[in-house]
Amino acid sequence: MPKLTFRNSYGQLVDISTVAATKVKNEFGAILEQTLHCGAVAITRHERPKAVLVSFAEFESLVSERSRSLDDLNTEFDILLTHMQTPSARKGVEAALNASHAELNSATVKVDQNSC
Repeated sequence: MPKLTFRNSYGQLVDISTVAATKVKNEFGAILEQTLHCGAVAITRHERPKAVLVSFAEFESLVSERSRSLDDLNTEFDILLTHMQTPSARKGVEAALNASHAELNSATVKVDQNSC
């Protein structure tokens, strides 16, 4: 079975442990504690994931992320745009727009050499 992962409310990519449905039925209290500690547990039937039990904190995080309004997104965009409107950012854009072909090639090579 492939490893199951999800991005938790802290933004971390974490592995989800799997538990057989029969075990959940017989040991719900222990599985609930595991869910509260880990954030989520995948429930399997015949070794295939069928459902995920998530903590209430993770549920709230998922719901709030999905229910962001257009006004919230507009506000977030405006804040990001304001941060990009600094004098140094303007200088950088102006330099890039006025750069020669050779200067752009040189900058590209430098970036490629610093890549992972």
